[in-house]
Amino acid sequence: MNACGAAVGMETRVEKAAESPEENGAEKGAAAIKSQYLTSKEKFNEIVSSGWKERNKEAEEEGRDAPEEEKSEEPAGKRIKLEDASEKKKMRGQNKSRPHMKPHTYDGKRLCPSIIKEKQSKCFYGDKCKFFHNVAEYMASKPPDLGDQCYLFDTLGKCPYGVSCRFAKAHTDADFKNLVNEEVLRANGGRTTVKNTLDKELQWRLRKRQVPFKASEAYLKSMERENGGEKRGKSTSTEDKPAETPTEAQQTDLHVEAAVKTVGALTDADLVKLRPCEKKQVDFRDKLYLAPLTTCGNLPFRRICKRFGADITCGEMAMCTNLLQGQASEWALLKRHESEDLFGVQLEGCFPDTMTRCAELLNDNIEVDFVDINSGCPIDLVFKKGAGCGLMMRTNKFEKIVRGMNSVLDVPVTVKIRTGVQDKTNIAHKLIPEMKKWGVSLITLHGRSREQRYTKLADWEYIDVCSKIASPIPLFGNGDILSWEDAMRARETGVSGLMVARGALIKPWIFTEIKEQRHWDISSSERLDILRDFTHFGMEHWGSDTQGIEKTRTFLLEWLSFTCRYIPVGLLERVPQKINERPPFYMGRDYMESLMASQHVDDWVKISEMLLGPVPKNFSFLPKHKANAYK
Repeated sequence: MNACGAAVGMETRVEKAAESPEENGAEKGAAAIKSQYLTSKEKFNEIVSSGWKERNKEAEEEGRDAPEEEKSEEPAGKRIKLEDASEKKKMRGQNKSRPHMKPHTYDGKRLCPSIIKEKQSKCFYGDKCKFFHNVAEYMASKPPDLGDQCYLFDTLGKCPYGVSCRFAKAHTDADFKNLVNEEVLRANGGRTTVKNTLDKELQWRLRKRQVPFKASEAYLKSMERENGGEKRGKSTSTEDKPAETPTEAQQTDLHVEAAVKTVGALTDADLVKLRPCEKKQVDFRDKLYLAPLTTCGNLPFRRICKRFGADITCGEMAMCTNLLQGQASEWALLKRHESEDLFGVQLEGCFPDTMTRCAELLNDNIEVDFVDINSGCPIDLVFKKGAGCGLMMRTNKFEKIVRGMNSVLDVPVTVKIRTGVQDKTNIAHKLIPEMKKWGVSLITLHGRSREQRYTKLADWEYIDVCSKIASPIPLFGNGDILSWEDAMRARETGVSGLMVARGALIKPWIFTEIKEQRHWDISSSERLDILRDFTHFGMEHWGSDTQGIEKTRTFLLEWLSFTCRYIPVGLLERVPQKINERPPFYMGRDYMESLMASQHVDDWVKISEMLLGPVPKNFSFLPKHKANAYK
């Protein structure tokens, strides 16, 4: 039997099993797990708690410090509720009132950067500097080291955080001087593994509004002339009828006219513009695309997914206004690791002028393979100002944004959309023909509306219809892919490729499963190694000092709020696990597998303490996202 036949057979068996979940011993809406592993909530919590106490006892006997156990009440938003359907709305969206502690607040006394970098010159701020300058005094108050080996020192040959590193004993001498491994340092050759960092000089010019946007201004002026001509000559509303696509000759005349009016000497760049056929071409077809995931789709997580076979990666959604203002936190979302061979960034905005200027800014200052426009974000903060899903209802603005960004970028422009805004009212099939005229190179369609969120399954039949409308432009489908069978069924539609979002958060090895067409019954030790690699990548990205460690811990805990939904293949009564099936309480094949299955925040913190040491005394955490996909 070929792969397609096997997938169809598997689909038939799953559908039959899904018709009568009670016959398999599974509660309605819950995943079917082998009876010998099922347990109650009380027994599960008792076993997990007793196992943790035994580990602490072993640590004390070996002379290691056992992490302090602070049992706290499980947050109401994370409790599993089955009885009262009226409280469903309370579980939607985000934990907006969650406690939010910035990582630097855990570092009471911070050492001056001039001391950490061992600069010969004195601190620029002198006596007014708010940081410590006495190394001995700082070391006396510094929290104890977390281990005897520093990942940054072993990997790079020199730890850039010196004595402030939480593994400082591994690379400092008795005089607190930072040691260097010359052999490893030479092997690295001074190469930079991360690109697209914000230059300080560029940040200063952005804040002073001294960055020129010649190409953007030319496009915006031409757009004003077109709008002025329409107002004088035609009474037809541009909101209802999009502007016709200008011919290639008209586009060339327009660019030349705008270029002649600029101030200063003319150059080839002013007069000669790239035609669509001359832009960088990217082959998107038959690839696996890791979705741009807010909060969890950070650079360390993308490195994990690349290692498991993700073909395309994209940075987290960045707001164009913040990028134009030079905000360092927003520019950090654009960073690209050297392993990301096909990488793009995603922009959010609702005005043609800011989006076009931002596209030109990125075109001149960072290295990307494509720029994606977010027109699928459902959150109120974005939607109410007309961005995200709001663009799908403002086609005139949407068109000007796409055309403007296309006019200033040397790389393709892609778009991510949903089926529509309102539930049961699909509009994507009406937008796609217009996007083809605007010059979009790739369309990604999430098979849900804004109002629907994750309460129902993605509509792959509608995605199939839209893929045929989009042809020959590639269209990627997105929604509910958690196994290679899900991917096979999705590929039977007309989509050019697949985007994976929650499936990658729950199990990042899904890319390997899809490419090898197999179920990976991954062990708890292998899963812990993946988390350990994430912490190493996190320290390399955010730092190995207290601030970097706690930032890594925060993002690790956010990720653990998704990984706890994974059910090991060997425990399932029927394979594969469905993304909308709620994991019941079960005991794993070993203690670590049970701990990883816990939905309790305190147990996630315990896992983080295994990898990053004890949490600070004032530490508190509540995940950003609430899960309502099982309801």
